[in-house]
Amino acid sequence: MVITWKKAFFLLLSFILIILLLILVLVQQPVEEEFPPSTTVNSGEFVQFQVQSNKNDLNKLINHYIEKEAKGPIDYRVILKDEVELYGIVKVFTQDLEMKLTFEPEALLNGDLVLNQKSIFIGRLELPVSYVLKFIRDQYQLPEWVEIQPNEKLIYLSVDKLKLKSDIKVKIREFDLRNDDIKFTLLVPTK
Repeated sequence: MVITWKKAFFLLLSFILIILLLILVLVQQPVEEEFPPSTTVNSGEFVQFQVQSNKNDLNKLINHYIEKEAKGPIDYRVILKDEVELYGIVKVFTQDLEMKLTFEPEALLNGDLVLNQKSIFIGRLELPVSYVLKFIRDQYQLPEWVEIQPNEKLIYLSVDKLKLKSDIKVKIREFDLRNDDIKFTLLVPTK
């Protein structure tokens, strides 16, 4: 049986289309998500300190924490501008690719912070938000207080679960980057 170049071409084209269709189907699969329960802090066991900061100081603190605590094969840094920007390098096969993710922060009444995803770029290519967030959630070890919810296109930060020295807890009150108005409460244990 002789296969002509036309038959070989259509056979290869069919194979590529089947693979692309399979990838598209897998990307569209929903993921099960749930918000973490908010924990309440007994105010009699803590002394509250109201703290106000700015983007510049918080940038230094965040990136110092990432440098000390980050685990996993992704190299990244966070920059607070008018929105939260995350820059990093992702290794795909043997190639290092630059990525940029942008988020709109929202302080919640319970003191937690939600980062609503605005865009994701790998190089200059804008990618589907939910797919990339699912990939990051599934492939990288994140702290227990960080929960990625791809279908909602957000990252939920349970800052009360953040492990700080001396069991200090944090609650976000304001996180307005456009006006450089960042306020939070430190809860220092008294017992």
